[in-house]
Amino acid sequence: MKNSLKKIIYLGILTCFIALVISCEEDFTDIGSGVVSNTKFDTNAEEIEVVVENSPLERIQSDNISRALGQYLLGVYVNPNYEKLEASIVSQVALPPNPLSVVDLTYGADTTVVTKIDTVFLKIPYQSTLIERTEDGPDYRLDSIFGDPTKPFTINVFRSNTFINQFDPSDPTKTNRFFSDATFEKTGSELNAQLDYQLIPNKNDTLIVIKRKLFDDTVYAVDTVKVGVTTTTGTLPVPFARIPLDKERIKEIFLDKYDGAEFSSQINFNDYFRGIILEASGADGSLLSLNFNSTNTPLIPSIEIYYTNTVLKSGTTPIDTIRKADSFRLSGYRVNTYKMEDSQTYPANNQIRVQGTAGSEGKIQLLTTAKIDELRQKDWLINDATLTFYVDQSTDTTRIPDRLFIYKQFEINQNSIIKSQVKDAASERGIGGVRGFLQRENNKIDRYTFNITDYISDIVNGEITSNPPLKLKVFNLTDLPFTESDTIFREYSWNPKAVTLLNGDATNGNRKATLKISYSEKK
Repeated sequence: MKNSLKKIIYLGILTCFIALVISCEEDFTDIGSGVVSNTKFDTNAEEIEVVVENSPLERIQSDNISRALGQYLLGVYVNPNYEKLEASIVSQVALPPNPLSVVDLTYGADTTVVTKIDTVFLKIPYQSTLIERTEDGPDYRLDSIFGDPTKPFTINVFRSNTFINQFDPSDPTKTNRFFSDATFEKTGSELNAQLDYQLIPNKNDTLIVIKRKLFDDTVYAVDTVKVGVTTTTGTLPVPFARIPLDKERIKEIFLDKYDGAEFSSQINFNDYFRGIILEASGADGSLLSLNFNSTNTPLIPSIEIYYTNTVLKSGTTPIDTIRKADSFRLSGYRVNTYKMEDSQTYPANNQIRVQGTAGSEGKIQLLTTAKIDELRQKDWLINDATLTFYVDQSTDTTRIPDRLFIYKQFEINQNSIIKSQVKDAASERGIGGVRGFLQRENNKIDRYTFNITDYISDIVNGEITSNPPLKLKVFNLTDLPFTESDTIFREYSWNPKAVTLLNGDATNGNRKATLKISYSEKK
């Protein structure tokens, strides 16, 4: 009897539960998607006109003092549709970990040591991908090269007389900042052996031959030097550029000072040798993207000095030769400078040019005050809000960005601008944030779409009252917020790619820039 009573009770509970589920399913048929669709709500969508205009940049912050840059650009990039870019690098130089000494031993009174620099050069490893290993050696593809790699660009190397401070000299409580249009004072003439050195990237440059010379310039040995990475099968040489430097100048600045106070510590050295300037220029050529943050030390750009000591007895008879080499990595604080030359007129009608580095951005006014008031009166539940920009397919699309990014810019006055993240960049970090990835239609480059659902929802429900312009830029990894509570936008850019978009003008038809809001409202 008790068992029968229990079964009746359980059956009754189960029947009530099933009825409850069925009732809920009749009211809400799609809860998981975030879109309300049931018998009490209607779902719909509205497209809203977006006002977009060109916003050329004057400069951007381009130092690594407060945040590491991922890449540094060196060279010349010319695209007839955008601003010409000449990118140079200014970097501090690190002392080797071991003490420096030109002559390591003490010899007898009747001996002298003659030092000859065999070669000195600036080593710049390329970013490359191994394609295959052949009998003639490894075959590489050079990565991250923009422009025309068959044409040379001009490079000159200088000693900098501008100290790169960590803290702002005018207010030591603040971290210093250097911008892409910064100027650095030069000390003396060029350090490169050949004035206006012409650099053409070459994937086959994987070694350099060092002719070791005695006191009388006689070649007594030959060393083959490679820049390598360690693999499971041994050391693999990688391609690198080399810029020959002036032997006498480097001997005077470096070797002759090894025993002095200038080389006694990194602090003293930074004050003595304040930095090296790699200055690129030219009417055409290519742009190299370089990695200064490699964990593999040989792949970091450096000054390489190879020299030979000849020990002479009675001033004429060689009794010993010592081969030596010192390496000075380009390390510490550095700044990427961009010289932008705009030979094009920014279109005033239906095109928006978005170019990385210190090129240009788009300035977006999403909603007017009247439109915001109208939306608030409708009492909508925002299910989804997307902002779409279509690519102008009549322009060159061979080197356009894979992703764009948007952020908010509050212009309090001409000298006070605050930049912050759009809410979705942080709140939706786990699923791509604001997105902005390049999309294709029928295998053809087509558009960029941004998710700004949380941002629009906060505007419509009155949670935020400000409505600043949004800025549209070429994406860099440093654009992303650190955490879900991070609201600060930090503008860096080392991505030189560019794209031309269509704005919100009606003449662009169904390819005009559009804000689409999907919503639900009570019947």
